[in-house]
Amino acid sequence: MHAKLSPSTIFLLTLAPILWAGNAVVGRLVAPLASPMTLNLLRWAIAFALLLPLAAPVLRRGSALWPSWKRFVWLSLLSIGGYNALLYLSLNTSTPINVTLVGSSTPVWMLLIGRLFFGMRISGKQWLGAVLSICGVMLVLSRGELDVLLQVRLVPGDLYMLLASAAWAYYSWMLAHPTTEPTEIKRDWSAFLLAQIAFGLVWSGLFAGAEWSLGFGRLQWSGGLLLALLFIAIGPALLAYRAYGAGVARAGPSVAGFFVNLTPLFTAVLSAGFLGELPHLYHALAFVLIVGGIAVSSSRR
Repeated sequence: MHAKLSPSTIFLLTLAPILWAGNAVVGRLVAPLASPMTLNLLRWAIAFALLLPLAAPVLRRGSALWPSWKRFVWLSLLSIGGYNALLYLSLNTSTPINVTLVGSSTPVWMLLIGRLFFGMRISGKQWLGAVLSICGVMLVLSRGELDVLLQVRLVPGDLYMLLASAAWAYYSWMLAHPTTEPTEIKRDWSAFLLAQIAFGLVWSGLFAGAEWSLGFGRLQWSGGLLLALLFIAIGPALLAYRAYGAGVARAGPSVAGFFVNLTPLFTAVLSAGFLGELPHLYHALAFVLIVGGIAVSSSRR
């Protein structure tokens, strides 16, 4: 599918990776205070509490949600529960550079899953766009030095991120193909997101419970942790998911997948900012490659 990219659509699909990059930076800062699964559970619990006043009727008995509850179980597992759990697990078992490299496969997963399960026809421009996008990510991670990439060694833990990327791609395609989704929920973004979070809390709770039962749980309350939780609940959770969902509805999942690869670029820039360093030339070159991949993949024949 070829989709027009209006300025507002570009803004929506760019806002999400900016906020997700902030999530990565803040998540690393508070890692000593909260274990990954626990942090994820608290994040979505706060997001649920903030969104509940806007869309509480969707959870009541007899609402339009329950006839299609299985769809939301899968949506929440693939995104709120599964993707985040696999991402945090990959960060515990692999290196950040490996994880981000494997995560840059998202556009390829978008194309493959779209072709295999949703009948999408893949064009040469889309494959070229995927290659450009991945090259941009590799340029950021290598800091413009080939030797850095040559030293990368994949480990079994990288499989978690590979599965996470595939889960996110399938989630994106499900967003674009609502088969049993009630119209009144689809048109109300707060109800649609709250339904996902409600089921996602179940998955997140199960993963956090397993974390504590295995002896890996930790939680140390502080003012900094509370501020961090508020940020990742409002920004990367509510606002980013809202923006990404709206962007997928407009541009389609295959195009939206390329914007996800802006996340490591924004993460590098934000991390450099926190360390007091200025962005380098390779950041600009990477941005050109990633945006070039988006432009090529979304251009009409």
